[in-house]
Order: sequence, then C-alpha cells, then structure tokens
Amino acid sequence: MSELDSNVILLDLRGEPVMVVSFDLQTFILRARVLKLYRQALRVAKRAPPHSKGELMQTIRQEMENNRDCNDRQRIRYLISEGMERLKNLDEMLDMQGH
Repeated sequence: MSELDSNVILLDLRGEPVMVVSFDLQTFILRARVLKLYRQALRVAKRAPPHSKGELMQTIRQEMENNRDCNDRQRIRYLISEGMERLKNLDEMLDMQGH
C-alpha cells in the first residue's frame, strides 16, 4: 500500500460499508492545489467564445481525469506547474481577444 492509499473501510449505522479516505498533510495540500487549479481553469474557460467553450471545458475535465490515479507526488507537482502555465497562457490569450 502506498502513502497515498490509506483508505479505511468502516460501517455506517445500518451496517453498510463506507470508505473513509485519510490523507497525510502533504497529500491534503497537493489535493487542495489540484482542486484550486481545476476551479480556476473552469472559470477561465467560461470566458471563452461560445463556439469553443464546451470543447475547452471538456478538455480541462479530460486532462484531470487522465491523471486522476497519479500517486507520484513529484509528478503531481509537475502537472500542477504545467497546468498553471497553460492556464496563464489561456487567460492571456482570452484577454487579448477581449473575452
């Protein structure tokens, strides 16, 4: 079991299994950074022209889904950095186009 896979199975009041995910601090912080990037990307995508907004939002979602199961912290940090750079470029491009 890796550091990021610290899931625990508990039972709810009806005796049904419930998975509880516990994170260490570093994992919690990385997860928060990923979610923040995702929200920022969706906000920027909403400014895109109507004919490309849907495709852009789908691309953002797909990029996140493609890396959903990544447990390598170094790779996650790299992906966050890459995503922030790509988001900055998209934001600047939309600004230049007046969106």
